[in-house]
Formats: sequence, C-alpha cells, structure tokens
Amino acid sequence: MFVALALLVLIAGIAKLVWRALTGALDGHAAAIRSELDEAQRLREEAQALLADTQRRQREAAREAEAIVETAREEARRIETQAAERTVQAMARRERQALDTIARAEAEAAKAVRDAAVDLAIAATAKLLAEDSAGARGTALIDEAIGELPRRLN
Repeated sequence: MFVALALLVLIAGIAKLVWRALTGALDGHAAAIRSELDEAQRLREEAQALLADTQRRQREAAREAEAIVETAREEARRIETQAAERTVQAMARRERQALDTIARAEAEAAKAVRDAAVDLAIAATAKLLAEDSAGARGTALIDEAIGELPRRLN
C-alpha cells in the first residue's frame, strides 16, 4: 500500500511535471501563433494602407491625365480657331489686293480710253478745222482750240 501510495505520488509528480511542460509548450506555441496572427494583422493593415494609397494615386493620375487631355483639346481648339482666323484674314487681304489691282487696271484702262479719245478728238478736230478753215485766221483758231483741248478734257 505504501508502495502503491508512493507509486501514486510518483505518477502525480511526473504528471504534474509533464502537465507543466505540456502547458508551457502549448503556451509557447499559443504565444507564437498569437505573435504570428498579430504580425499577419499588421501586414494586412499595411497592405490595405498601401492599396488605398495606390488607388488614391491612381485616381489622382487619372484626374491629371484627364486634365492634360482636356488642356490639349482646348489648345487644339484654340489653334484651330487661330488658323481659321488667319485663313479668313489672308483671304480678305488677297481679296482687297485683287480688288485694288482690278480698280487700278480699270482706272488705267479708263485713262487710256480717255487719252485715246482726246487724241482722236484732237486729231479729228484738227483735221476738220484744217479742211474747213482757210487762211491765217483759221490757223490761229485751230492752234488755240488745240491748245485748250487737253485742259478742257482732263
């Protein structure tokens, strides 16, 4: 009975030691798991923060790209408008030049016709007066009339 009691005390002592070792190992394992879970949670939060930052940067980049595209469109419209204005101005300038050239040509043609008519009238008058008038007095009248014709016709 003492032996049984001693055996029972020995088994209880060994069980207590085994229990402590087992619970110590399990507590250490639980602490390691808890530490890994905490690390995983920290990494997850860090990954979420990085994801949110990346998404925010992506949205900003998309807004900047849209702003750049809109600026480029506005610049293209402005350049197109300027080109159209320059074209209209150039066409108006060329039209004015053409009209000025035509007006000068018309004026020159009218002057040439007037000059030819004056010359023809002078020649015809001189011929008629020469044929109709005789003597010194007729010649003097003819010369006087011929001298006044250019002044009166211009």
